[in-house]
Amino acid sequence: MPFFSKEKKQTPNSNTPEQVFLGKDFEDRFNWLKQSFQQCSDITIYELTANRTRCGIVYLQNMVDDALFDEQVLAYITNEDFASSHQEFIHKLLELKLVSSMSSIVLTDMQKAVELVLDGNILIFFEGDPRMLAFPLQKFEKRAISEPANENVIRGPREAFVEDIHTNITMIRRRIKTPALKMDQQLLGKFTKTKVVIGYLEGICKPEIVEEVKQRIGRIQMDGVLGSSYIEENIDDFPLSPFPQSQKTERPDVVAAALLEGRAVILVDGTPIPLIVPVTFSMFLQSPEDYYQRYVFASFVRWLRTGFLILSLLFPSFYIALTTFHPVMIPSDLLLSVAAARDLVPFPALIEALIMELTFEALREAGLRIPKAIGQAISILGALVIGQAAVQAGIISAPMVIIVSLTGIASFIVPYFDLGFSIRVLRFPIMILSGSFGIFGLMIGCLLTYIHLVHLRSFGMPYMAPIAPLRVNDLKDSILRVPWWLMKRRPSFVGTKDSQRSNVKYRFEEEDED
Repeated sequence: MPFFSKEKKQTPNSNTPEQVFLGKDFEDRFNWLKQSFQQCSDITIYELTANRTRCGIVYLQNMVDDALFDEQVLAYITNEDFASSHQEFIHKLLELKLVSSMSSIVLTDMQKAVELVLDGNILIFFEGDPRMLAFPLQKFEKRAISEPANENVIRGPREAFVEDIHTNITMIRRRIKTPALKMDQQLLGKFTKTKVVIGYLEGICKPEIVEEVKQRIGRIQMDGVLGSSYIEENIDDFPLSPFPQSQKTERPDVVAAALLEGRAVILVDGTPIPLIVPVTFSMFLQSPEDYYQRYVFASFVRWLRTGFLILSLLFPSFYIALTTFHPVMIPSDLLLSVAAARDLVPFPALIEALIMELTFEALREAGLRIPKAIGQAISILGALVIGQAAVQAGIISAPMVIIVSLTGIASFIVPYFDLGFSIRVLRFPIMILSGSFGIFGLMIGCLLTYIHLVHLRSFGMPYMAPIAPLRVNDLKDSILRVPWWLMKRRPSFVGTKDSQRSNVKYRFEEEDED
């Protein structure tokens, strides 16, 4: 027998509070609700008598439609001809639900009643009956649908998600009109009770993926969930990796396309940025506009993004390795120009690059925090003035300013901010390796990065698919985009139940058959 043993206790889920039942006593329920909402000045609790029956009404001010409640609810129950007895009054209210055009909820749990009131429902309870009635009459200010701020396109829809989850679900439903589109809702957060909806296409999305998403979200126990990033950090396969393992977007058409490919989407109330899982590395090099342009242009731009992504990651490190350890690899004329430019610089190339990169990142961050009216001008002028002054003072060489500027521009070509930020972070350790070991250190950095990428998984799916492991059919929509009439199957690595995407035949194929 071990010296110390302790039984594991089952910890209750903080997202599901205990139920409270107080029966049919009116005073007990009225006082319990007043005690629960004590010192809540925005909660209205009052009592009225309708058809010789005591009724209690509870609602949250500024979150309900008072006019609609007066017209469709109070006008009925205060009408003397509505019922002739107490029993008939209760029957009409609860069994007939009072108003056929309005969905209502019948409940007996007091804790659930509190949650519904805080969600914008109007609660009515009666003397002599334990059942209560909640009317969803939410009315509050919300942001109108506008254009995407970070995923603009020349051709394509101009709608973006908003903070209201019901509006976001509606925008997805408008694009995918089938009952196979499932929306499974959960509540997260001990105090926030945030609505989280898992969307997927039944028959297309693999059931194992849906079940895994539900299990990972169900394990989250937090005091509050205020955005999708709270969930993202709790469901990643490799939370310490710098690379994103779920795709963030603000466009409904991107979410609809992901659902049609067999992926799942996680929508969070209060944030306009849902999560798409599982993902691959190539998805972060694809822009929504690729599917609204001709395939030749889209493929060219994807190759361009891939090239500049590599340039953004390795260009400063390559320059440091050449100038520090391998100057014989530089052409003679170029070497003389670089040597003349660095003649008065007191720092080695590595320190010079670190100073410029850190300054560039500081200017980029300052441009985001400064008010928009002057932010862009300050960041551009700051970069020009500081760069020119540093070159004239002999602190930084002119070639280093050019290299850091090109690297910064290349990092902006990446369509998704998360991947661009990961590349910016990885640039620093690779620069240190190049400054310490030259080209050998650069190759070590590239090899370690690639090994890490191959090892990554997103909900069990290979992160580098369809390159590693190789899926020839999936290459049609990865680093290039073939015409729609050639993309007849969904990505195989997702493991969809229905792999057939289309059966479109191009006219050349029809002529061959004839």
